[in-house]
Amino acid sequence: MIDDAPPLVVHIIYALGTGGLENGLVNIINRAPPERYQHAIICLTKADDFASRLTMPGVRIYALNKRPGQDFKVFWRLLKLLWKLRPAIIHTRNLAALEMQLVGFFIPRARRIHGEHGRDIYDLDGTNRRYLLLRRALKPFIQRYIAVSEDLRSWLIHHIGVPESRVRQIYNGVDRERFFPRGDARPDLAPPGFVPTDGIVLGSVGRLAEVKDQSSILDALDMLIAENPELRGRVRLALIGNGPLFAALQQKAESLGVADLVWMPGDRRDVPELLRMMDIFLLPSLAEGISNTVLEAMASRLPVIATRTGGTPELVDDGSNGLLVPVGDAKALAKSIAKMCVDPAMIKAMGVRGYEKVRMQFDWTRTVEEYLSVYDDVLGAERGDRQV
Repeated sequence: MIDDAPPLVVHIIYALGTGGLENGLVNIINRAPPERYQHAIICLTKADDFASRLTMPGVRIYALNKRPGQDFKVFWRLLKLLWKLRPAIIHTRNLAALEMQLVGFFIPRARRIHGEHGRDIYDLDGTNRRYLLLRRALKPFIQRYIAVSEDLRSWLIHHIGVPESRVRQIYNGVDRERFFPRGDARPDLAPPGFVPTDGIVLGSVGRLAEVKDQSSILDALDMLIAENPELRGRVRLALIGNGPLFAALQQKAESLGVADLVWMPGDRRDVPELLRMMDIFLLPSLAEGISNTVLEAMASRLPVIATRTGGTPELVDDGSNGLLVPVGDAKALAKSIAKMCVDPAMIKAMGVRGYEKVRMQFDWTRTVEEYLSVYDDVLGAERGDRQV
């Protein structure tokens, strides 16, 4: 790297594929001024077609092809690569990449940042003893933390013991040029005849994995129809996404007798249009950081029914722009869906309030500038301009 080139930020993640963390990373890189920072992405495992969404020129992507389980050789491969790249900043994200901060410690003059974007099925509430010990042990190696929600920021301070001065909370933004309310006509994207003329389309977008608990949506749909049989001819469910539970969810829909009401097209590139096809957005996650899809649904003027977990209550104001239900409570989810289905005015009013909240509070331009200000801050500290 020549002397007058912008500083290089190396982002270390588990994999570059469909997901909220990855979507946020791509948006930040694409929108960052190229004269401020260069960027490279190191995937501990692999990168898939999602990488094609990067539009910033010159972004290098590396895959270390880490084997499942503990693969100690990946530390050596990463060390050699970082020595070659000589980044100014090493930015890891989430638990899967946290240990790589140990490698970053051996890169001369590199500053180290770690981002917390949410927890997984093995540590839903952040109290797993093994993971707590790991996070506390690596705390001295990290100059700054970025949390995507106030919930995660508070957890880092009060459970991990990170000083407040080293934690920055930054919300993700929404691309309101892509995600906006539909006009008069519903987009015709579902299979022919799937959506009735007077249909109510429930929808969810995300990786089909245990932590997202799409299974509870199917249970709720079954309960909804059992309690309100007149809705069978109107209510439809679009589950958008792919993941390890795809086949199991299809089988469950069949066993519950609701398969004819469910459309599962897998991963799609036309998510903005699919959201405009929906009437109510559902997110029954067992744990959540800040959901990009909830923000995108709000920008599409959809009311949201979601579980009261993680940073979701920071987005969904219960009774205002959506409804919150307890985690894992399919019955409560079914009741909330029924409440909206019989009240079109509620659907409209909550959608409008969610749209206004996104318009006022969540913007990618502001998000990107806040991330760059953290980078500026740690480099200023490295030059002695500021204290770490």
